[in-house]
Amino acid sequence: MAIAGAENNRSMTEHTINEMIQESKLLESYYNDILSKESMLHRLLEESHNSFEAIKNLSLDAETESLMPLGIGIYVKSAIYPINKVLVNVGGGVVIEKKKEDAVNFIEQRIKEFETASKQLSSQKQQISYRMMEIQNTVNSYVGQMQGQNYNQSDHSGHHHPH
Repeated sequence: MAIAGAENNRSMTEHTINEMIQESKLLESYYNDILSKESMLHRLLEESHNSFEAIKNLSLDAETESLMPLGIGIYVKSAIYPINKVLVNVGGGVVIEKKKEDAVNFIEQRIKEFETASKQLSSQKQQISYRMMEIQNTVNSYVGQMQGQNYNQSDHSGHHHPH
């Protein structure tokens, strides 16, 4: 009877380990997804900061000399006329004209949103890491117990040692 109970316990333990391994794989997938989102957010933040600096440096009353990117690292010199308004993509393919100050405020707001999203992703990443470590420790513990049981069972498998 004790052997049947041990076998049933072993079966439950293997089932639990398999479930935990599946959960760990799913968590790893979420973790990698978060890393991708963090990378994208980092690029958006960098672009937002660059846009913020660029728009702040544009003059309201004089031409500003600039380099205009054509692609693959090719630039041409250009002049930006004095600006009072800029075109801003507000999402969904909608572009509206905004005063320079309003565009600066829009960029500042976007930067705050990106920073908040970055903090949330970092928190999620930390929670997932913690759960993955818990799973790893539990699986290691189960495997250690199973190896101990296998050792004990092979020790008492009907071989009698002389006293």
